[in-house]
Amino acid sequence: MIGGSQRMVRRPIAVGLSTASVYPENTEAAFRYAADLGYDGVELMVWAESVSQDIGAVAALVRKYAIPVQAVHAPCLLISQRVWGSDPVEKLERSVRTAETLGATTVVVHPPFRWQRKYAEGFAEQVVDLESKSSVVVAVENMFPMRADSFFGGKDKSAERLRKRGGPGAALSAFSPSYDPTDSDHAHYTLDLSHTATAGMDALELASRMGKGLEHLHLADGRGASMDEHLIPGHGSQPCAELCQQLAASEFSGQAVIEINTQNARTRRERSSMLAQALAFAREHLARSAVAGK
Repeated sequence: MIGGSQRMVRRPIAVGLSTASVYPENTEAAFRYAADLGYDGVELMVWAESVSQDIGAVAALVRKYAIPVQAVHAPCLLISQRVWGSDPVEKLERSVRTAETLGATTVVVHPPFRWQRKYAEGFAEQVVDLESKSSVVVAVENMFPMRADSFFGGKDKSAERLRKRGGPGAALSAFSPSYDPTDSDHAHYTLDLSHTATAGMDALELASRMGKGLEHLHLADGRGASMDEHLIPGHGSQPCAELCQQLAASEFSGQAVIEINTQNARTRRERSSMLAQALAFAREHLARSAVAGK
């Protein structure tokens, strides 16, 4: 622009709520919390609850609460191995079609388990093929190993052990080729900050390796315990604030989703308070300001 400067405002980073964050309450409860607290949308966790598997029922919740589905989490957890059948190839494809129908931009999926040999052999190619035929991004999530110290001592002791030795110690990956999706050079990734804590990974370094492929953030926290914790961001050891600020200052065009564990909430009011605190953290540290350009 001649004779002056142009102000370019980057799109604010949307903050959604994982429906898993309200467990043991149901999918509709997640939509209700999201609407009441001011979330931008939800990430639909597809699992045993029948509503989460029913596109029509979820679409009705979108209309009822005026809350969009930002992302769909494929049913790839151990507890959802039989949801939408037993073929993980078909389940991932169905997840993408579900995202398209609901207007979601992203499908979150874990790396294949080692015992899913056929699926693992063709996983990278399937992700490429699905993305070539759809505007939906398939963002592969970082996971964590099964640590030997999960079998003795509590969370506090295992977190202290990880801190002292600088890593998870004796551990076994259940994922192929590993729990680090950058080992397979996918186009798009989900970064989960609770998983980096359990894996003893450097979250900032992993984000750097993901680079422009970092499309989706599961914003939570952890202290390094042997079991996945999904704490409220700011309540653990992960660089949640620093990472959020880096994303806000970058050209990050994806979205953040609060995925915390609220199972210990004694009342709905307490659960709502936890979800509100996590949202406030995200809003503060993901805030963007105008960027000067020419």
